[in-house]
Formats: sequence, structure tokens, C-alpha cells
Amino acid sequence: MRLFQLLAPGTVVLAATLAPARPAQAEPLEEVVVSATLLRDQNLEDVPASVTVLNAETLGRAGQQHFEDVLQLVPNLNWAGGTSRPRYFQIRGIGEREQYEGAPNPSVGFLIDDVDFSGIGMAATLFDVSQVEVLRGPQGTRLGANALAGVISVRSADPTDTPSLAVHATGADYDTGSLGIVANAPLESLNSAWRLAVQKYRSDGFRKDAFLGRDDTNGRDELTARFKWRWNAGEDTRVDFTMLHSDIDNGYDAWSIDNSWRSQADRPGVDTQLANAFSVRLVTAAWRAATLTAIGAYANSDSVNSFDGDWGNAQLWAPYTYDYFARSDRDRSTASLDLRLASAEPQDVGDVAWLVGVYGLRLDEDGHDTSVGVYEDPFFPEFNGTLDEFLTSRYEADTYAVYGQLDGLITPRVRWSAGLRGEQREADYTDAGFWQGAARSSALRARDRMYGGQVSLSFDYSDTSTAYVAVSRGYKAGGFNLGLIPTPDRREFEPEYLWNYEVGVKQRWLEGRLYTDTTVFYSRRRNMQVRTGEQLDPMDPNSYIFFTDNASAGYNYGLESSLRWQVNDQWDVSAALGLLRTRYQDYVQGDMVLPDREQAHAPNYQASVSAGWHHPQGWTARADVFALDAFYFDVPPNDTRSRSYVLTNLQFGYEAERWSAYLWGRNVFNETYAVRGFFFGNEPPDFPERQYIQRGDPRQVGVSFNYSFW
Repeated sequence: MRLFQLLAPGTVVLAATLAPARPAQAEPLEEVVVSATLLRDQNLEDVPASVTVLNAETLGRAGQQHFEDVLQLVPNLNWAGGTSRPRYFQIRGIGEREQYEGAPNPSVGFLIDDVDFSGIGMAATLFDVSQVEVLRGPQGTRLGANALAGVISVRSADPTDTPSLAVHATGADYDTGSLGIVANAPLESLNSAWRLAVQKYRSDGFRKDAFLGRDDTNGRDELTARFKWRWNAGEDTRVDFTMLHSDIDNGYDAWSIDNSWRSQADRPGVDTQLANAFSVRLVTAAWRAATLTAIGAYANSDSVNSFDGDWGNAQLWAPYTYDYFARSDRDRSTASLDLRLASAEPQDVGDVAWLVGVYGLRLDEDGHDTSVGVYEDPFFPEFNGTLDEFLTSRYEADTYAVYGQLDGLITPRVRWSAGLRGEQREADYTDAGFWQGAARSSALRARDRMYGGQVSLSFDYSDTSTAYVAVSRGYKAGGFNLGLIPTPDRREFEPEYLWNYEVGVKQRWLEGRLYTDTTVFYSRRRNMQVRTGEQLDPMDPNSYIFFTDNASAGYNYGLESSLRWQVNDQWDVSAALGLLRTRYQDYVQGDMVLPDREQAHAPNYQASVSAGWHHPQGWTARADVFALDAFYFDVPPNDTRSRSYVLTNLQFGYEAERWSAYLWGRNVFNETYAVRGFFFGNEPPDFPERQYIQRGDPRQVGVSFNYSFW
């Protein structure tokens, strides 16, 4: 490892030495197609929005296993730990940090092959994924209430007419290994093709439980299987069928009293998600007046999140008896149907293209929460007590929406677009159990009617340059806090609305070999929903509760910029920059007026620079450097912060016609950084409030091998 650490930074120097003195002129960059927009697929340059697209090559070279590996490439996208894999995302500083209590109510939409995994995105492994698209800003017309901050869309590779069979294997330290297979074949008799991708991944999770003497209590055990079938049913009709099976069977032992890599837990937890999903997408232009798109999707996801509430053991806490454990089980199912009719694109000045659609979503979630514990103080027995609580709940929500969009040409170089969506959500919740020393039950109902949309104007001021201005309105449904709450008046919270204004420029340079885009945005939030927490009993760590509240207002503004440059036929460079400023305004919590302050998990800057080298003889190298500013872990009055950090990933390999092999390192300088933080009391007998962090992954070194049989 020390040898690798010394040699890896010299990869780029070695590449420069081996490169020819006069590299041949590079070809222009390939066009990037965005499929997550409301209308038909669009070229990236034509989308009047701030969008980042990570293609298959970038995902394969910059990532190893999960979307977590590459999200640093996306400006103004952050995530909150507290789970074994990212579930909770923030775009432009807006998004959830946890959802241990409460009904599903995400701010960031998360789609995998048209299936809604918002709030439960652990299934986003990268094996055989062709593209990840991140649309920043409210997608009020596209997805409505689930996309106040934006949308992340993951697309797996589609079947092709060329038969293929390939295997992929990886081995690395920390007992990491994976094996995957991809098979693709046409079915000429049915004018179709199918594709199957299966991968198994395992790792010990980078932590060691010192008390149990085990190094697998935070381990990762992930199985992904995808099957896709594409049927060309007619000259103008195509049907895509996708099935996904994801079994994320991970441990969860990521916290320690001394904020180290060594846990002291005697009852480590788990973080699992077993998901089965399918989607069907029908696109037909058989009716010449318009194109019909029908998307149906269903998913069932069973998850368990548990943890050792005291993070310790009997020996550590002696002479006190201090032992707590919590577990949350969730069984969620979603069923959605989206029907759209769209006319042809406008061709001449004065033409207007139209789109109308209807959308329905049914979400059901059954929950079972258990919290047990005991505390015994030999010096002050009056503080002794036991905890044995459980709560069984059921949440049902029906969402209905009608939307439309118009697009037209004012001049051959000036385009306009306007969209509107009306949405109604009806939700019911019931629970029953024994909580805080008493039997309890509740029944709640909420109904929200919300409206959002967008207006944009685009101007092609040259053959290779486009500027746009856009105004959009997003919304997020209200709801209710489940389980234990501080006071009865905090049971419910109101919907949030967001007005977003942005101006962007997208341009190709150097005969198409260089592409840049820059967006400046300002978002004004009203009734902003704030996820906060409170510890009700200082001697009971499981009494730290989370609930959603409404601040009066807030704002988020900043800049996003990216660059892709094919320097020549051997060298390519890419970069991304996100600048962000945020504020809570007029936030009152109980009787306390809180100061205006930056929002949580909203770093002031994010930046990445990547360089790739490909030699004609097959040698290849890549370097990725990411920088992230410090950010607040939580809402005021908690002012604890992370530290800024820089991560460096390196790769060096060889690519032949049928096989390739790579030596790679992630976080090669072993930077220590935090992905989640809390500030509360967890150590007897005085339980002083302290900051605790969940560390990000340390340095890892490995090799990967790919072989294609044909």
C-alpha cells in the first residue's frame, strides 16, 4: 500500500512520458442525451435547466460499486450518512438528512429505470448502469411533490442487437470482492432483444468491532440482478420491460464513542433493503397526430435499520448498567402510472408543440419500531429504569396529477416553453403500540392540493452556443410527524413552496472538443420544512427523536459550472464547480427564536477535477480530485460542523480488445472526513453533550478485471 501511495500520484507524469510528442487531433465530443426530461429525449445543450450527466465510461472509471462513489462529480449534490449507503440527498442544499420517523416525503426524486425509489436509494449500485442524470432545481411539471430540489435518474444499459457475454471481477483490501456477469442477445423471431446483468459484492465495511473482535459488523453484502427486454412491436412502437432484484444485506456499526474506526458495540445493527421492482415503458407514434408514452412501475421494498443505541458494552460502561437498542422495520410498496400524449416538435416559427399527461401514484408503508433498554446507577438508584417500547404503523398515500406543457419557436434561434402541473395528495396514517410508558394509538389524515410549473426562454446566439432563462415553482406536500413528538402542536406540518430563478449558458468550443455550461440560480423558499431533533431524556439515547417543523422562509442561491474537454486523441479533462449560499429565516422552535443561519448539509463550495489518458497501445490512467467545504450537521441552535476535505482517486490499467485490467485506489491519501454528525449526550453518568461523527470510507486499493467472450 505504501508503494502504491508513492507511485500513484506519478501516473499522470508517466502518461505524459509515454504519450507521443504530437498527438493526433481529437474527434468532437459525443452528444449527450437526457432522458429524464418531461418531453422526448433531448440533447444536453437543448435542455433549459442545470443538468449533469454521467455516462457509462465515467461511471466505470470513476466509480467502483455504488452511486456513492461518483456523486462528488455532480456540483451542488451532497448526501447525509446515518445509513450504510446513501439514501438521503441534498441538491442545492435542499433535501432530507434522515427519515427515521415520519411518513415518506422526499425533496429529491430518485428513479431507477422509471421506478420511484425516492428516499430509499440504496439500490443504486452501478453495475451495468449506462447513465446517471441529475436535474437540479424544482421539477414541478415533471415529478411534482417528490422533486422540490431536483431529480436523480439512474438508467441501466439497454439490450442491443449484438450478442455479448462478459464477466467482471474485483478484489481489494478490507476483504472486498465482487463478481458480475452480463449477457445480451437478440430474439429475431420476436424482433426484440434481452439483457441480463447479475453482480455479487462483499466488503467488511472498513470498521472493526473491538469488543466483539469482529471486522464484519459494518460489512456490505450486496446482490443486484437486472433483466431488460426491448420489443420493437412495430415501425413506430417500442416496448421496454425491466425487472430489478436488489438485496442489500449490510451491517451497521458506524459510530463509536471516541469517533474512531473501532466500535465498542455489543449489539451491532443492520441496514438492509430487499427490493423487487419492474417497469414497462410503451412509446408509440402509430397515431400520427401525437406520440403516446405510457410508463407503469411497481416496487416492493423491505428494509431494516437497527443500531446499538448506547454504542458500548457492559465492560465499557461499568459500574453502570447502560444498554439500549433500536430497530425500525419498513415494508414499502409503490405503484405508479404515467400517461402522456405529445405532438411533434415545432419545426417553423409560430409552431407550437403540446404535451398533456395524467399521473397516479399509490404508496403503502407498514412499519414496526422497537426500542428497548435498561439503565442502572449503583450510586443514584432513583435514576434506574427500563425501556420496552414498540409501535406498529400503517401509512397510505394516493397522489393524482394532471400536467401539460407547450413549446414553440419565436424565431429560428429563440425557443420558449411553459409547463403546469396540478397535484393532489391524500394520506392516511394509523398506529398502535406502547410508547413512553403508556399504550397509544392514533389516526391521522391529510390532504394537500398543490400547483407548480415552469417557464423558460432559450436563445441560440451562435451555432454552438445557447443561453436560457427559466422560472419554476416547486412544491412539497405537508404531512405529520409519526411516533413520539415534543408537543401535540407539532404533530402536523405544512406544505413547502419554492420559486426558482436561473440563467444559464451552454457552449461548444474548439470545433466541438470542449463543452462548458454555467448556471446561476436563486431559490426562495416559503414555509420551508425543517427536519430537526431533540433528546427528551438525557439518560436515554433512544429518546433522541426526529420531527419535521416549518421555518417561515429561507433562500438558496449559487452557481453551477462544468467542463468536458477532449484535449487530443489521448487526453481528456473534466471539471465541475458548485457554489452555494443558504439561509434559514424567521425560524421559531417552540418559544425560541433562532438566528438566521446557513442551512444544514449545504457546503459553500464543491469542486472536482478529472484527467484521463489513453495510449494507442492500450495503457490508460485516470485521476479524480474532489473538494468539499465544511457544512453544518444540523439545524440551529446546533452549530456543530464538519471539516472541509479533499479526496483523490487514481486508476492505472491496460485495455485489450477483449479484456482489461486496472489497479485503482480510492481516497489514496487516507483523508479523514465526516458524512454525518450529531450533538447530544450518550455517556453515563453525566451524559455531557458531545459531537459524534460517522466517518467516510478510508483509503482502499484494489484491482479489477473485465473479460468479454464475444
